[in-house]
Amino acid sequence: MSVELSNTRTDLIALAKELDINVTLLYRWRKEFSSKQGSSFPGNGKVILSAAEQELADLKKELRETQMEWDILKRPSAFSPRATTNIQVHK
Repeated sequence: MSVELSNTRTDLIALAKELDINVTLLYRWRKEFSSKQGSSFPGNGKVILSAAEQELADLKKELRETQMEWDILKRPSAFSPRATTNIQVHK
């Protein structure tokens, strides 16, 4: 409704004050609405991504997870032969 109202007004600064929002937010909303039309403002703060953007996000997530797994596997385990060779048992 704010975007539709902003299209009928000439003074967006005054409108932003009336709506109690920052004028830059109003401009951002207008830009998103004009570029995405029906798919803009999906709700719950989630951005709608194109198929390529979604695939890129999925691949980045998979890469982060794989890197974390490799970092875990690189660490010496308490049960690995390398970790136990320096342990001295006193009798």
